[in-house]
Amino acid sequence: MNTLQHPATLGPSRAAATAAAGHYTLPVPTDARRTLARGWLWLGLLALIGSGLFSVLLVLSRTPGLNKLLPVADFFRVALVVHVDLSVLVWFIALAGMLWSLHTAPRRLGWAWAALGLCGAGALLMSLAPFIGSGEAIMANYIPMLDGMPFIAGLLVFAAGVGLLVLRSLWAAPKIGIAFDGQGALLFGLNASVVATAVALLAFGWSFVVLPQSLAGKAYYEILFWGGGHALQFTWTLLMLVAWLWLASACGARVPLSPRVTLGLFALALASVFVTPYAYVAHDIASVEHRNLHTWAMRMGGGLAIVPIALAVTVALRGQRGLAPLAPEQRPLRAALVASMVLFGAGGLIGVFIAGSNVRIPAHYHGCIVGVTLALMGLVYRLLPQLGYRAPTGRLATLQPTLYGAGQLMHILGLVWSGGYGVQRKVAGAEQVLRSTSEVAGMGLMGLGGLIAIVGGLLFVVVVIGAMRAPAEVKPA
Repeated sequence: MNTLQHPATLGPSRAAATAAAGHYTLPVPTDARRTLARGWLWLGLLALIGSGLFSVLLVLSRTPGLNKLLPVADFFRVALVVHVDLSVLVWFIALAGMLWSLHTAPRRLGWAWAALGLCGAGALLMSLAPFIGSGEAIMANYIPMLDGMPFIAGLLVFAAGVGLLVLRSLWAAPKIGIAFDGQGALLFGLNASVVATAVALLAFGWSFVVLPQSLAGKAYYEILFWGGGHALQFTWTLLMLVAWLWLASACGARVPLSPRVTLGLFALALASVFVTPYAYVAHDIASVEHRNLHTWAMRMGGGLAIVPIALAVTVALRGQRGLAPLAPEQRPLRAALVASMVLFGAGGLIGVFIAGSNVRIPAHYHGCIVGVTLALMGLVYRLLPQLGYRAPTGRLATLQPTLYGAGQLMHILGLVWSGGYGVQRKVAGAEQVLRSTSEVAGMGLMGLGGLIAIVGGLLFVVVVIGAMRAPAEVKPA
């Protein structure tokens, strides 16, 4: 039975060579953890399929001309809630579960399987909620809600699964030791993402306990999810940074960033997570100070860790120019990495220019969230051979991240364009009040980009399932 190889067991010469080369990778076990990781991957794929089905109706409901064919006002909001929760919350947690399952010790696996079962049952119930009594659609930040019992029950079951997953991952967390190489840095990043998720769950529970009973509807859920939602952004960011470094090395690039520095940047992001409990102690949960402290921590801690790693990966990729062509299995990895960095960078840049409540806000978070999604898609491509499947190769696998990224870029540029004219967020159809040709053109670009992105997202599922149907021998990490 193979287990993870600890950095310290590599020997001083090999560890030093790995660190000096800027090589970031993690081994993949071939024991029961690999089967568990496959289960989490399937949950993520099913979440993307469900999200894609809802996003078709969502994009059509905001596209001029086509939106008249749908019951826009009500169904748009219901579709938006389920689309966001499946494509962000369930997909991200599923991929986190896959990575944590692979890179923790083989202990308490029963807990891990129970966590997967609970998360799957909760996600299914949330997906069925629109058809069995959805309740009012509430566009709360981070976790939009359908304020009806089926959806709430599904979310609670899913949360119980996440809680069990986090407890097990903390219990079985690998020790990093004193070897500061690329493997140790990535393990620290994954461990930090587990801690960030634990803090997020604590914040959700704390908010529920201290929330004023007089609140209801959007005001209630907005405050309930604000603190924990911000903490979860650290989880997603840490997973993305791990993916960037891992994918760059998998493409043969040498990242000019010392593993010691990388570990320090991960530690900085992790330290910023603990502003979350301080905000609860220092300020009333409904105060402006409480709200702003979470926002400040996310901007400072996340931004300071992201920029140096992004620059180092960019330099590494540029350094590959003129070298030998990439192998067929490396091309989809590079495409996913480049698309992820472009989308995340665009989303961050748009965030600087947000003013007021308009569609520039969803343009900002769509760019950032899709940047994380593309990074995780690239990691799935990277890990498929180690999970016992065929490595994705060929034009379709390479085209998928580019098509998905290009569509999402068109989508957010259309939103930015329309936001400049004051088109409001979270509305559709006649509620958008598109007064000029430019506003219609902007939202039309948004709709076209969204449809292209949907095709790109579905292609990911096609490519991955195609690789799963043709098992290959496990290759070394």
